[in-house]
Amino acid sequence: MTSSTTDYSATARRVIAIEIAGMTALADSLNGEFSRAVEMILATKGRVIVSGMGKSGHIGRKIAATLASTGTPAHFVHPAEASHGDLGMITPTDLALVLSNSGETPELADLIAHTRRFSIPMIGVASRPESTLLKQADLALVLPQAEEACGTGVVPTTSTTMTLALGDALAVALMEHRHFTAEHFRTFHPGGKLGARLAKVSDLMHTDLPLVPEATPMSEALLVMSQKGFGVIGALDAQGRLSGIVTDGDLRRHMDGLLQHTVAEVMTAKPRTITPEQLAEAAVAQMNDRKITSLFVVQDDQPVGFIQIHDCLRAGIV
Repeated sequence: MTSSTTDYSATARRVIAIEIAGMTALADSLNGEFSRAVEMILATKGRVIVSGMGKSGHIGRKIAATLASTGTPAHFVHPAEASHGDLGMITPTDLALVLSNSGETPELADLIAHTRRFSIPMIGVASRPESTLLKQADLALVLPQAEEACGTGVVPTTSTTMTLALGDALAVALMEHRHFTAEHFRTFHPGGKLGARLAKVSDLMHTDLPLVPEATPMSEALLVMSQKGFGVIGALDAQGRLSGIVTDGDLRRHMDGLLQHTVAEVMTAKPRTITPEQLAEAAVAQMNDRKITSLFVVQDDQPVGFIQIHDCLRAGIV
């Protein structure tokens, strides 16, 4: 770094330290009201309607998205749009989660009045206990007094960070109560990297399987192997259980007189398998560990599917 270059990292460290102090104050301030808020949301038969104006609105959108993706139906309603017809989206079965640092945001007036008129439960989040929002709310979550990180006290920084963290805390508390798992999360988040990582074997496996009885002559087994196009074939015992697998390597090892053998004489016995409910990532790990490129999928000792490393790579699992 040259002598003429400003070291902005000092500013960054100051901002982060101020926001950490705010987060610590928020954690220390949580009490029974937070627990009541969680219980109110759990009792809601409809959706959590999140609203806020300006920076609080941006935070509100994220909170609504987090709630919706973790098992709590939620929707963001812009307060200005609410005043022009979107109030009809908020029903008596819903609960309103309204955000405003000052608690006096004028654009929220119609939405607050709507919740009072139709007895819609409302949780208010603001930093001033005597504000209009918190006095009107059925339950008030008060943000502690904390320094904004901008240095002037006018740019929402620490306050929005605290509001976002409070929303995350609500979402996680609700998740834990509902025993929300990674499998549930995938239901609401099937796309992207997370969706790929949470894909199950059953989502990717083939069900048109290359299977023949153990006693099948290799001359017939090779035809089935070619028809299915997987480059392997599975062997079934008398009870229909997967007893072995024939791969390219097995063919090379028995090249001499191959067509005079049966599948049982050529196959590799007791092959590695996986179950359909396991994550596809587990299949990739097993294939990498064994230096193989495919696995039969078995349930109750019966082969029900077949998965290849290429299927996992195409799905974005690496």
